[in-house]
Amino acid sequence: MTDQNKVSAGHLLALLTILIWGTTFISTKVLLIDFTPVEILFFRFLIGYVVLLLIYPRSMRITSFREELLFIGAGLCGVTLYFLIENIALVYTLASNVGVIVSIAPFFTAVLAHFFLDGERLHRQFIVGFGIALTGIILIGLNGSVILQLNPLGDLLAFVAPAVWAIYSVLMRKIGELPYHTIGATRKVFFYGLLFMLPALFLFEFHFDLGRFANMANLSNLLFLGLGASALCFVTWNRAVRLLGAVKTSVYIYLVPVITVVSSALILYERITWITLLGTLLTLLGSFISEKKVRSKKCLNMLPKVQ
Repeated sequence: MTDQNKVSAGHLLALLTILIWGTTFISTKVLLIDFTPVEILFFRFLIGYVVLLLIYPRSMRITSFREELLFIGAGLCGVTLYFLIENIALVYTLASNVGVIVSIAPFFTAVLAHFFLDGERLHRQFIVGFGIALTGIILIGLNGSVILQLNPLGDLLAFVAPAVWAIYSVLMRKIGELPYHTIGATRKVFFYGLLFMLPALFLFEFHFDLGRFANMANLSNLLFLGLGASALCFVTWNRAVRLLGAVKTSVYIYLVPVITVVSSALILYERITWITLLGTLLTLLGSFISEKKVRSKKCLNMLPKVQ
């Protein structure tokens, strides 16, 4: 596969992932009738782990404890902490607030990647695009409302979540440079994520009531989250990070609010205001500017210098 084909494949994988992740809120909303947030989280990743184990049953031999720490950190940050923090934030603040705040993950990823990854330098063009996209995201979050209701604890937790995801993205880029199979590596990350999740099962309300799975709506939505949003999407996302880099891949997160708005209008028949449309256009424009490659020498000279 040529370099250009690899880049194209990376963009397609990232877009596929975001298209699915942008619609998961519908399944989660349905499941919250019978399941608690931690139950949804545990069951979806348990399903995802079993599926990945069936697809790639080979055991992985990690050559050093340092490499093992990368998988441990990725499981803790990308599976356990990110989703738990996001779900807890939803208890204390509005869903729209959380949706707006967590969408700044690409900026955190770019900053961390600039300092900890080779070939992932932060440039002003990215910052300009980030500013435009963030403006659009805020407008989408408002969705026609003049006042954004702030809830300090919930909003602070929502602000921590994308920072944790940025750490996960950087760790997965480092894991992607190692000679391990993408599915096997993702399965190992899921394993540590589930392991770190176990204490949370005792801290939050959790029940092994399997009777709830007899409901086809519950079963189909959990399978969508487990098979699609977890098993498939984490593999495709991690592969995209390997092909494109952490920064370029993370830019696609900007599109999540856009997909959420479109899918909610099509499936839940929610009203789209002119402010939402403006926010959608700004988000798309900002993501395009952020992702666009800096080619000229003049632009390269504008890169921040690390002292």
